[in-house]
Amino acid sequence: MLVLSRKSDESIIIRDDIVVTVVEIRGDKVRLGIDAPKEVPVHRHEVYEAIKESKRLDQARREDSTSNQ
Repeated sequence: MLVLSRKSDESIIIRDDIVVTVVEIRGDKVRLGIDAPKEVPVHRHEVYEAIKESKRLDQARREDSTSNQ
């Protein structure tokens, strides 16, 4: 894992088309702004995990309904 230090209003660049900017630092919270192409999904970790779990459950239901026919 690459660890970088940034101050408010400073950015990092990922590839040529993703910019992550520190928008605000307030106490123990950091607000990030992410500028990425629409085809690049950007999610908080817990949202990403929920999406993966939902897809896994949908796939299991489809496989179950197919095997019961």
